[in-house]
Amino acid sequence: MSEPVDGNALAGDLRASMQTEMTTATGRCRHCGAESVIAELVVYLSAPSPVARCPHCRDVVFVVHRFREPPQIVWSGYEVEAPPAP
Repeated sequence: MSEPVDGNALAGDLRASMQTEMTTATGRCRHCGAESVIAELVVYLSAPSPVARCPHCRDVVFVVHRFREPPQIVWSGYEVEAPPAP
């Protein structure tokens, strides 16, 4: 497994998929309930697809599939609660 980076590493994929800047969006982990902004998530880039994990409990909160354009974001354990800051 590669060294983790922060959620900012997925800014381009998120922008392409969501059509807006998402790294400042606030959300909640569905596993432990902790709130964080996407930029604070722990990201592993070297998996077959990039994986974002909760910085508190380390469970997977979303996966980025780059098989198509735009990339698909599979939000498995993260609920965006507040839109990105302008």
